[in-house]
Amino acid sequence: MENSDYLGKEKVGKLLVKFAVPCILSLIISCLYNIVDQIFVGNSKVGYLGNAATGVIFPITVVGWGLSLFFGDGAAAWLSVSLGEGKGEKIHRGVGNAVLASFLSGCIVILIAYLWGDNLLMLLGGTEANIPLAHDYGVIIYAMMPLALVQNCLAAIIRADGAPTYAMFAMTVGAVLNIIGDPVAIYALDLGIQGAAYATILGQFVSFVICALYLVRSKTFRIQWKSFVPDFRILSKIMALGTSSFLTQLCIVATTVVNNLLFVRYGKASEFGADIPLAAFVVIMKLFQIVLNVAIGIAAGAQPIVGYNYGAKNYGRVKRLLKLVLLWTAGICLVFTALFETLPRAFISMFGAGGGSETLDADLYMQFAVPCMRIYLMFLLFTCLQKVCAIFLQSIGRAKLAAPLSFLRDVLLIVCAFLVPLGLGVMGVAWAAPIADAAAILITLPVMIWVWRNLAAQEREAAEESVKVD
Repeated sequence: MENSDYLGKEKVGKLLVKFAVPCILSLIISCLYNIVDQIFVGNSKVGYLGNAATGVIFPITVVGWGLSLFFGDGAAAWLSVSLGEGKGEKIHRGVGNAVLASFLSGCIVILIAYLWGDNLLMLLGGTEANIPLAHDYGVIIYAMMPLALVQNCLAAIIRADGAPTYAMFAMTVGAVLNIIGDPVAIYALDLGIQGAAYATILGQFVSFVICALYLVRSKTFRIQWKSFVPDFRILSKIMALGTSSFLTQLCIVATTVVNNLLFVRYGKASEFGADIPLAAFVVIMKLFQIVLNVAIGIAAGAQPIVGYNYGAKNYGRVKRLLKLVLLWTAGICLVFTALFETLPRAFISMFGAGGGSETLDADLYMQFAVPCMRIYLMFLLFTCLQKVCAIFLQSIGRAKLAAPLSFLRDVLLIVCAFLVPLGLGVMGVAWAAPIADAAAILITLPVMIWVWRNLAAQEREAAEESVKVD
């Protein structure tokens, strides 16, 4: 097993590049599974209804993703802090328990999804027009859920173990297979939306195998059969540290479902109908997800470095890392915001304006989608900074602060989504997002100022203790 002292000695900028870049790429690649499906499906014979159908399944896959991060990010944070404190002898037990919990969680998701069936899809925003397509796509996607959750869990652990490039490689191979498989299955084999699902689970399975193989070459732990024996004391610590990530994903589910239902509800009363607003929102959410995952990738990449240095009481390095994470996030978000605000039609067109569907008025679709995108993503910067702050707090073990901040923006969004459309109609659902973003960052700012001052105080105390020892 390798020594992890370099996390406390190497330049923080260099470390952040090493860990964050592969993490960002891994998360973007993970996004590509659903996004590539939507691009090919949206430009196929099923057109915008296919995009709406994948959007209905999306909340179920996010629940699975959230469960994998619940255990994976929690285990990663626990691993990093344990190494910083010099307590690495039980890390293998935490890894084994996180993997087991992820697998069992996937089995539960499968059971609920299959037993609830199409009634569940209706609750998630399905309409009579898109339910058959959502059903065909979902029943295939569900089947891979346990192994997909284990793969996501392992990816977080692998990054924390000091091998972010390996995690990125595993995700890349799966995504490439999905990208190649989509046109082959959808067009060449004429499997339609089911072909997109088959291509997705093929990529997920291969990524799982590559991540599982890492366990025989891990750096800071050695996995054993006894690693998988349930240890609820360790698992409870992992779950506490992973709560912020889990709540973040649950909030994405809640906001997606609420927005789906409200776009359908208010869309029916407008000239656009139910499916155009839903299909447009699904596309906007995918673009939003890309940028959010870049921000999360920066913070998650910094997590093992922050956790190690916090555990080792290197508070000055922790502060420098926080500065870098916030600056990187702000810079990237400003670039994306400028692109989305100036070129919305180009981004929306990537997903098709109806594909081969003869029932969609492409002009009407763009008439709704373009302003909706500009409004919804207006304060993307605030969203990402707020989420990054929550992940940072998780990294230093402040779960009680991280948890409420992780879902603050989403709770505000849900409240606004119910209230604003009362006066503005279907476009009011989009306006709820920037209002919630602005309110959330105003609440988060004083919390982070307090945390910064607390870190500065801890840094002074550590320096005084060092002088006394000398």
